[in-house]
Amino acid sequence: MENFVYQNPVEIIFGKGSISALSERLPKKGRILMLYGGGSIKKNGVYDQCVKALGKHDFVEFGGIEPNPLFETCMEAVKLAKGKKAKFILSVGGGSVLDAAKFIAAAAEFKGNDPWEILSKGAALESALPIGAVLTLPATGSEMNPHSVISRRSSDEKLHFSNPLVYPKFSILDPETTYSLPTRQTVNGIVDAFVHVMEQYMTYENSSPLQDRFCESIALTLVELSPKLLSNPSDYNQRANLMWAATCALNGFCSCGKIQDWGTHMIGHELTAFYGIDHAVSLAIVLPRLWLECFDSKKEKLAQFARRVFSSNEADNDKAAVEAVVRTEAFFNSIGMRTRLADYGIGASEAADRIRSRFASRGGVSLGERGDIDAERAAKIVSKS
Repeated sequence: MENFVYQNPVEIIFGKGSISALSERLPKKGRILMLYGGGSIKKNGVYDQCVKALGKHDFVEFGGIEPNPLFETCMEAVKLAKGKKAKFILSVGGGSVLDAAKFIAAAAEFKGNDPWEILSKGAALESALPIGAVLTLPATGSEMNPHSVISRRSSDEKLHFSNPLVYPKFSILDPETTYSLPTRQTVNGIVDAFVHVMEQYMTYENSSPLQDRFCESIALTLVELSPKLLSNPSDYNQRANLMWAATCALNGFCSCGKIQDWGTHMIGHELTAFYGIDHAVSLAIVLPRLWLECFDSKKEKLAQFARRVFSSNEADNDKAAVEAVVRTEAFFNSIGMRTRLADYGIGASEAADRIRSRFASRGGVSLGERGDIDAERAAKIVSKS
């Protein structure tokens, strides 16, 4: 097991009717900037609940945050936050809105000239506006971590940053707010959470059995609940379990002492930036092909996964490892997630060329837990996707 430091300051308020607790957690003084996305919260009642909870608090609104939040949109919100002298940001929506809130919170307090450097150069942060969240879409785990991913339309880039200053002060998770989600978004959330777990789990053995079991338990929960939830979208218990599984998939529990990969995400981010496909879609496309490309270094863990999560009886490790790849892709397909670039009208050869050029233009990359996926291997993975 690797050395680690773990601290998570986020207060989670979970369950039916929990939005009513919002008023108790908001600061009594200072203007609040409420962020949200395309307006679905005004159709499902979440907006009204939040406004009621805000009560007499002084607040301004900013809507229109995209599913892959754009730097350009975020900077408009930064302008509003500064102009209105906001002291707190309330994110109401899914992980994309919260990712935007984190960047806006950092950019509003940034001392440098160009806030894009927070993402492109890992520029240091001295402070950030405090954040609270009302989550309506389980997927990213952003509600309990300090990570954010932002896209830039002008350069077709999608980059991330992480800083303890942007941990939410609290996150409210009411599973009933997810009842109205379209099937596509529910499926995206399942896949996103599943791949988050795999990035922390599917590496090589480093004597961390407890964390392995954490990862396997979340993955198995997702595999088991998915058909039940999709056949009965109003099943509160399945909604609740998905919401909590997605949170736990990326709140640091799984990664303590672990070697991690994240190659699938880095390649997937570029596919989303280039082609506008959903984040979860890019992950489902890349993951099986990356596993096969890195088969020799991952096969022991793949075999373990096949036996513990998919109940494989295959004694041969190589065959069990292949079974893990096949059954993972079959799981994605079974819940309606297509897993090939061609399914989305994208040519694999062209995509591979763009991936190769993008990574090469950054001076090369070293992805994966061993740092052995360079621009050429990344292109090879995409070419087979």
